[in-house]
Amino acid sequence: MELRQLRYFVEVAEREHISAAAEHLHVAQSAISRQIANLEEELGTALFERIGRNVKLTPVGKIFLEHSLTALKAIDFATKQVEEYLDPQKGVIKVGFPTSLASYVLPTVISAFKRQYPDVAFQLRQGSYKYLIDAVKNRELNLALLGPIPPKDELIDVRVLFSENMYALLPISHPLAKNETINLIDLRHEDFVLFPDGYVLQKVVSDACRSVGFVPNVTSEGEDMDALKGLVAAGIGITLLPESSLYDSTPRLTVKVPIGMPVIRRTVGVIYPITRDLAPSEQIFLSFVSDFFSRLTQFQ
Repeated sequence: MELRQLRYFVEVAEREHISAAAEHLHVAQSAISRQIANLEEELGTALFERIGRNVKLTPVGKIFLEHSLTALKAIDFATKQVEEYLDPQKGVIKVGFPTSLASYVLPTVISAFKRQYPDVAFQLRQGSYKYLIDAVKNRELNLALLGPIPPKDELIDVRVLFSENMYALLPISHPLAKNETINLIDLRHEDFVLFPDGYVLQKVVSDACRSVGFVPNVTSEGEDMDALKGLVAAGIGITLLPESSLYDSTPRLTVKVPIGMPVIRRTVGVIYPITRDLAPSEQIFLSFVSDFFSRLTQFQ
């Protein structure tokens, strides 16, 4: 069994068309057909059903595809590690991030890292909290920045980078907009604009409100920070956001106010897999972000 056969097989399986696979791989259709036939002969079973000009996986073909994808991922990762051990300051790091870290934290870290290691490339992927954790576990991503950080388990480890307070973001005309601080209980009669159910920051805010005796009255929802800020600016309601998401500037027609009681904090960190060794470029990045935020914390 050859690596080339597995790559041809996966390409055909995903496209369900031999000529389309051949065109994408820039090889002759006959070459792909011959390699698939050799693979089926070696395995002693058909992997595809021919349906007109298309092909579809047989039941055993579906099983073989699942294991082929795992094998190819492992081989690609091993090749990447060898290349990086030959030159640790080169490589491609796949990093995930949530919307709450997209406007300030992520660009600040990446730009600082690139100044020191210009030859390391990044593939960045924004995603939900659950998606990012799962993606690191299944090797779709190498690392992910998250806040709040999840607990360690048998598949991922966690490194804390910093902690930050949650702030109230109010319309500029709000009666509490000129307060130096706000107690969370003072917002019990307010209309809230929050992330939808399933978003971790929605849970952070809802849990904090419940801890002081009320359930937030959510009148509108947004799936990213800009949407929530826009809803507040329009006077639709108020929200609670992490301090770092308001670093650059407070959105027009809004005011950010610290929450005095109770103090609501979230811890931001990076998660990475336990089940495999980090590649050299990933180790460099992990050490860099740890040192970067350690130095920042010292001056706060």
